[in-house]
Amino acid sequence: MKVLAILAALSIWFFSQPALAQNVWVIEISGGIGPATSDYISREIEQAHKEQASFIVLKVDTPGGLDTSMREIIRAITTSPLPVATWVGPAGARAASAGTYILLASHVAAMAPGTNLGAATPVSLTAPGGKDPDDSGGNPFAPRQDKDKETDSDSEKDAGKESDGADSEKVTAKTAMEKKVINDARAYIRGLAKLHGRNEEWAETAVTEAASIDAEKALELNVIDFLASDLDSLITQSNGRTVIVNGLEAKIELANVAYIEREQDWRFKLLSVITNPNVAYILMLIGIYGLLLEFYNPGVGLPGVLGGICLLLAMYSLQMLPVSYAGLALLLLGIALMVAEAFSPSFGILGLGGIVAFALGSVMLMDTETPGYQIAIPLIVGLTVVSALFTFVILTLLLKTRRKPVTTGVEVLLGQEAIVVSGFPGSGRVLVDGEIWQANCDAALVKGDRVTVVQIHGLCLEVNQQAK
Repeated sequence: MKVLAILAALSIWFFSQPALAQNVWVIEISGGIGPATSDYISREIEQAHKEQASFIVLKVDTPGGLDTSMREIIRAITTSPLPVATWVGPAGARAASAGTYILLASHVAAMAPGTNLGAATPVSLTAPGGKDPDDSGGNPFAPRQDKDKETDSDSEKDAGKESDGADSEKVTAKTAMEKKVINDARAYIRGLAKLHGRNEEWAETAVTEAASIDAEKALELNVIDFLASDLDSLITQSNGRTVIVNGLEAKIELANVAYIEREQDWRFKLLSVITNPNVAYILMLIGIYGLLLEFYNPGVGLPGVLGGICLLLAMYSLQMLPVSYAGLALLLLGIALMVAEAFSPSFGILGLGGIVAFALGSVMLMDTETPGYQIAIPLIVGLTVVSALFTFVILTLLLKTRRKPVTTGVEVLLGQEAIVVSGFPGSGRVLVDGEIWQANCDAALVKGDRVTVVQIHGLCLEVNQQAK
């Protein structure tokens, strides 16, 4: 009886203990989506699996970003062994452009009231200059103001549906390349919507018509799964849902959850800085000019070391950014022409050509029309002027300095006049610039004769008698 009582007491104690908390990782995506963001999200999803988290929440508020970075994030979500929820929140947040693709790719898609999504047209189809009329930065997909656009009724008729209240307008591809880009985006976003049974037709209009809708309309059109005003509501509504994870059905079971707010690490912060096109541009120029200074004036060390470090950082960041090789080639050609002007003055022809090539290359360096990933025009103008001054003034002064005659060391004695102190023929001593040196001469010389230094052998001079 005592044994049974003990077992009963242990059972009561065991079942009365609170269940272990299930970790829910909350990862924030805010601002433009670039290489730093995609690297960070991919690593966080992998780390969440290693640390046996139960659920991942991407807290999104983004105007969009680079296409390559967006696809890396989506690849990490679709191959994740853990269910991933994307929550557009809090109120006032948005999942525009690339954010729409990420939302549709997630296992659970939710939005807070007062948020919006959409406008997923590729940026190459926007107004001239890549300007987004509704957004000033970071969006690689945006609606185009097209004079030849169809009317609202025509668009609705073509889509085979009545107006759904979305803010949209028909985008017309005018070139073969634009058709390829928009057809690729249409197929991609339809595939993402189909992956979890969401509205494929509206997803396509987000590309073809740059459609944008608010959270309530997104729920009505089956673009998202539910509305959630906060994380607790998101977890409550996600609990018990069945989703497709890596092709297999999985039931989300969340009870007694513990939120783990993930903070951006040093790697993300470093990549965010160096993958800024303006920073990468400055690092590249510092690297090039640092190495040039080291080559022109070897032995100092600091310009070469600093230039090498900056150039390597620039190369690392540029390989993650959409760089135009034509722009890079023009930029390097411009520097080469300005350096050539310093070496062999051509009345400004090489220098002027170098400045023009440098400026054009700087403008063309980023192979994207995304406003958030363009090099600032004031920075280009400023560095073009600095580069011109660097090559025309500094390098010219350095070259003039190198051409000056030697003023220190024993080499300055060559060709100088000396006065015989003693000896000769054979070895003797001479006075040069107030110093007495050992010297050799085959001629018979007497004290006070004037000779010329012709050679130097260590600390002994070879002298010749001056013609009288």
